Amino acid sequence: MKTNTSTLAQDIIEGIRAAIGPAPAVLHEPSFNGNEWLYLKECLDSTYVSSVGKYVDRFEIDLANFTGAKFAISVINGTAALHIALKLAGVQANDEVLIPALTFVATANAVTYCDAIPHFIDSEESTLGIDGKKLRDYLNSISEQRSGQCFNKNTGRVIRALVPMHTFGHPSDLEGLMSIAQDFNIVMVEDAAESLGSYYKGKHTGTFGLLGALSFNGNKTITTGGGGAILTNDENLARRAKHLTTTAKLPHPWEFRHDEVGYNYRMPNINAALGCAQLEQLPKKLAAKRELFSRYKQSFSKISKVALFEEPTNSKSNYWLQTILLDENQSDQRDLILEETNAANYMTRPSWVLLNELTPFKDCPNMDLPTAQSLATRLINIPSSPELVLSGSQ
Repeated sequence: MKTNTSTLAQDIIEGIRAAIGPAPAVLHEPSFNGNEWLYLKECLDSTYVSSVGKYVDRFEIDLANFTGAKFAISVINGTAALHIALKLAGVQANDEVLIPALTFVATANAVTYCDAIPHFIDSEESTLGIDGKKLRDYLNSISEQRSGQCFNKNTGRVIRALVPMHTFGHPSDLEGLMSIAQDFNIVMVEDAAESLGSYYKGKHTGTFGLLGALSFNGNKTITTGGGGAILTNDENLARRAKHLTTTAKLPHPWEFRHDEVGYNYRMPNINAALGCAQLEQLPKKLAAKRELFSRYKQSFSKISKVALFEEPTNSKSNYWLQTILLDENQSDQRDLILEETNAANYMTRPSWVLLNELTPFKDCPNMDLPTAQSLATRLINIPSSPELVLSGSQ
């Protein structure tokens, strides 16, 4: 196939059309094909629609069972989950937290909610996540150990935590990153907001670090409308997470006593009811997304200058967002491709602007970011809803 400016965009449109058909398609939309209406009605009939009710407890148990975590604490969104996870990991004011520059802004926002400072790290093309080899070399260069803590020699601040984010659902190199965290006395907290249903060496993402954070926003693999969850295997941390996210209220039949500053972060029962029904459908959704990847793989196989991103080695991805990666010499065609695919009613989008380029974070520390900078100009997400497969099979 030809690959000049106009025909590359057209080839990509034809590749999408061959996989999903001619109907317009958004990037990722929720679907409600199970017990959602039944559970919501039960919730409404019970009048327990806020943070107390049977569906909150059930959702947490079902989520823990699915992910293999010992404990799951549901909250109002994924950013809140990461905020509390970082607090429980010991992140304090003026600490530095290592996060990828190529991630959604919520990762950095959660760090700043702790009055801490994001420290931006480069990515690797094979996973789209933090490059562990580069990070190890970087820490060897800029850090030193004092009293069992990792200090940034350039700023004098403690480097407290490492937060890998599993980009578009693809697991980062968790084994390598865990080794770095251990060797440098840094706590690992996973931003698994996009990776429900993804596994690294057979173990669910979000369960490798001390804590993990999930998101159930409307565009995620399953949704509770808004919502998130904290995963942990530590019973004490789980108990404290639930306490902090329920305004730090002490149990009592009628009195309102709070023993510290808490957060009104608990997931409402009505959202949890939706989540219970969605979790029942999750295996079917994951299978459909994997089938969608297979269709795209076939339709894009004959298109040069562009590659469909495939799950990393040793991983099983949820394929939350299907992703194509332009050759480096085609990066200047990205915006035209976005314009033409959207004009053809196939919703596509680029990756995020690198966080170190955003105004709130432009003065934060960062390592050299050549791969992240390259990826940010070459990544394009294409229609990824499981319904693109499921609707045709019903």
